[in-house]
Amino acid sequence: MDVNIEESWKQVLGKEFDKDYFKLLTNFVRKEYATHKCFPPGREIFSAFDHTPFSQVKAVILGQDPYHGDGQANGLCFSVGEGVAKPPSLVNIFSELKNDLGVSPPDHGNLQSWAEQGVLLLNATLTVRAHQAGSHQNKGWEQFTDAAITALSEGCENLVFLLWGGYARKKGARIDSSRHLVLSSGHPSPLSANRGYWFGNQHFSKTNAYLTEKGKQPIGWQL
Repeated sequence: MDVNIEESWKQVLGKEFDKDYFKLLTNFVRKEYATHKCFPPGREIFSAFDHTPFSQVKAVILGQDPYHGDGQANGLCFSVGEGVAKPPSLVNIFSELKNDLGVSPPDHGNLQSWAEQGVLLLNATLTVRAHQAGSHQNKGWEQFTDAAITALSEGCENLVFLLWGGYARKKGARIDSSRHLVLSSGHPSPLSANRGYWFGNQHFSKTNAYLTEKGKQPIGWQL
């Protein structure tokens, strides 16, 4: 099956596109987009891969679902387009970034510049029906994104995986921690953050310290 995705990822994940689960997933997604409002826009479903080629990945942030509100999801986890109000989780991400590195929160929530520097902003499920959180879970996306994580774990060295919340930690079980740095904390959502499981994790500075130690260019987190 020909899938419109960045070429290096097409080479890495090509076998997935011909598997039965992916064909079923493709049919499901096409029907959903034809009969319901869904997010992100079709051209942005694979944005995480398109903005961060396989060989350029330095770090991975794992999300769960795309935002399901109108105009929010842009294919990069936790990110929204410019001019869109920042969701609470993203506000808390920027707050921790300021506490950790002194980086002032931007006036927008578009994380594309992180992606272009090698931060794969990957949701476990790449699509969602409008205003129905989790509506496209367990349809095959998780198997596909598991394959991407496995490919990174096995085919790369010295990546940083940032696992925020129980769902991300569970999905990260396939990561070889002897080859990569795995950073875990609570989720940046207000429910978790306000209980003390998010703030103070210093994941941004820890990521850059590790990348520098391994001879890689650190991430410029300032947007």
